[in-house]
Amino acid sequence: MLSKKNNVIKYALLFILSYVTFAAPLANENLDGLYVRSIEHILRMEPEEIDIGTAALIVAEQWSDMVHGRRYQTKLDEMAYEIQARLYKEGLENSYKAVQVINDYLFNELGFSSVKEASNPDDLFLHSVIDNRRGYCLSLSILYLAIGERLGLPLYGVVAPGHFFVRYEDGPIRFNIETTSNGGFANDEHYIEKFKVPGEDSLYMKNLSKRQTLGCLFNNFGNVYTNAGDIDAAHKALELAVEINPDLAESRINLGNIYLRKGRVDDAIYEYRRAIEINSADGKVYNNLGNAYLQKDWINDAMNAYEQAIKLDSNQVDAYINLAITYGRIDMYAKALMMLRQAEAIEPGRADIYVKRGDVYFEQENYDDALDEYEAAVSIQRDNAGAYLGMGRCYGKLEMVKNEIHSYQQALKFAPEMCAVRVNLGNAYFKQKDYNKAIKQYRQCVKIEPDNAVIYYNIGAAFSNMAKYGEAVPWYEHSISIDPQKSEPHYNLGIAYYKLEDYEKAYTHLMTAQRLGHEVDSSIIKAVKRKMN
Repeated sequence: MLSKKNNVIKYALLFILSYVTFAAPLANENLDGLYVRSIEHILRMEPEEIDIGTAALIVAEQWSDMVHGRRYQTKLDEMAYEIQARLYKEGLENSYKAVQVINDYLFNELGFSSVKEASNPDDLFLHSVIDNRRGYCLSLSILYLAIGERLGLPLYGVVAPGHFFVRYEDGPIRFNIETTSNGGFANDEHYIEKFKVPGEDSLYMKNLSKRQTLGCLFNNFGNVYTNAGDIDAAHKALELAVEINPDLAESRINLGNIYLRKGRVDDAIYEYRRAIEINSADGKVYNNLGNAYLQKDWINDAMNAYEQAIKLDSNQVDAYINLAITYGRIDMYAKALMMLRQAEAIEPGRADIYVKRGDVYFEQENYDDALDEYEAAVSIQRDNAGAYLGMGRCYGKLEMVKNEIHSYQQALKFAPEMCAVRVNLGNAYFKQKDYNKAIKQYRQCVKIEPDNAVIYYNIGAAFSNMAKYGEAVPWYEHSISIDPQKSEPHYNLGIAYYKLEDYEKAYTHLMTAQRLGHEVDSSIIKAVKRKMN
């Protein structure tokens, strides 16, 4: 019995010793990048000193305090050692022949697989890719690069428009590795044709440094923050992505989108134009550029941008819808409806197409047809707040106030932060002389849009109608501080001061209102003057 036990120990020791004889040190063990603690430190390093796996884990740690990057470094090391062992066992040198061993281990044995789109943060970050054994093109490629780095293989990240893959290149031996296809091989022409790669002057299809690969990760990191609603964090990540890879069109487009959401329209236009210089074949950037032009009310420029978007991608539904909106701005309703019909032909059953068609009919004062469109949108998408807003506006025009209020209330169930709905609901209560309810809605809007002068004016008007002039005054004054060129707040503030017997201020604001074009009855001016005297 003892002899048998000794034999087991003997064989176990022999196995361990045999493993030690071939388990060479990992190729990245002397990299400074293994010991960094922050993204800022990584970006100050020379690209060759960066450890791509460690860097990706630090990015993940910034996203979540629950990530313990050092533990996942060990997991990456263990994977690399396992591949080393298999190479030794099969008598293969650590060269391009290792790629098939990596593929077999990662995709066949461990079961790593790809997802179609990067909508879930868990498919983006290296730690969750390791845990869940799934990722998309960039995150799987970073895993592959991290293992290859530990083995000392000449692997590089490569970016194409909307895609990322790995390349092995060592002297004359050069081939691409598609991580979303179990490590399968595809030639450059495949990527150039499929992803419409622009000319050779761009960053696309070139071997990236580890720093440039991280720049691509920051771009996707920015998108994750955007989807999570953290616009400031997205802004920071995308500015970093553009700083690292100024010739990557996607980063500039995504940064432009953030600028547009923040109201920095000129900055957005600059980023979109730079993206077009890099990749003029991307129809989506022209659509985004059109949106920026439309915010500046540059109608012709917006039309040209949308038309170019459609020319590059005739199935781009959003460009047709936006072109319809632009035509509506200049009362070209027939063309607007034609664009919406084309959008519907491409993607039937889309609720927002019905909403936009309802908007066109509303502008034509065809409220019955507009209602039909909005109701059709709701039948497709029950939570479409825009459709309920449109219905409420139609009922308001038709003087069906109860239906109007009910529609706005429905909209607020699905979009409580939609200020336009609250303003219109407040206005509906105002028409019913239910001023307290109106003020409640307006106050909610102030929290959402604190720089909207009209809302402050509406609150002042509601207080004035209740003869609470002292409470009305600060709201009028706030409205004027935001937009001093509007005549109505000056007029109503003048009347409020008159009622409060502050005649000098009343006279000042009434005269200002008159100068700005508001009709002021001369009898009021005379009455104020008499009181002043």
